[in-house]
Amino acid sequence: MALKLDLKPIGISQDTARRSIQLVGGLALYGASMAMLTRSGLGLDPWDVLHEGLMKITGLSFGTVTAIASVLVLLLWIPLRQRPGIGTLANIVVISLTVDLVRLFLPDQHVLGWQILNLVAGVVLNGLAAAIYVGARLGPGPRDGLMTGFAARTGKSIRLVRTLIEITVLAAGWLLGGTVGVGTVLYALAIGPLTQAFLPYVVWRER
Repeated sequence: MALKLDLKPIGISQDTARRSIQLVGGLALYGASMAMLTRSGLGLDPWDVLHEGLMKITGLSFGTVTAIASVLVLLLWIPLRQRPGIGTLANIVVISLTVDLVRLFLPDQHVLGWQILNLVAGVVLNGLAAAIYVGARLGPGPRDGLMTGFAARTGKSIRLVRTLIEITVLAAGWLLGGTVGVGTVLYALAIGPLTQAFLPYVVWRER
């Protein structure tokens, strides 16, 4: 039986300091985990496979495609009755800054052992980071809003919903010419269960 967690956004006026720190910390960890995955050279996560595929067919930059995709995903929130929050905007800003900063200091890995370490650590850290910032309940990022929205509307678990979304996005990105590797498959299969496992320990609950 799926564990039911209340993930609806709550105004920032409640427990402001703790939840703000949790939000920014989780987003920064998420950006760092993305950098680790890109430097492993063993495959992009499913959303970035899609972004790369769109980049190839449009000729736009990676960042521009990512921004456009975020806006399109936000439009899908409307039928799911999801509302953006402070965390939605922070998601775009903090993650983009952190991933570029970490990539400045973390070089591409070419030794298999280091590639595997970056891949596995990146996937686990990504699942933990997603649980931390979603658990702050200050508004999920565009893509995580799909996850929580579908979970709320269907009554299915976060684990199942996120895994299905990741696999769907991966297939679309691959068909568009995005780069798929062993890391892509590992991420798609592991990120849902990891996020589901970490959420009960970090989600903010009203007293």
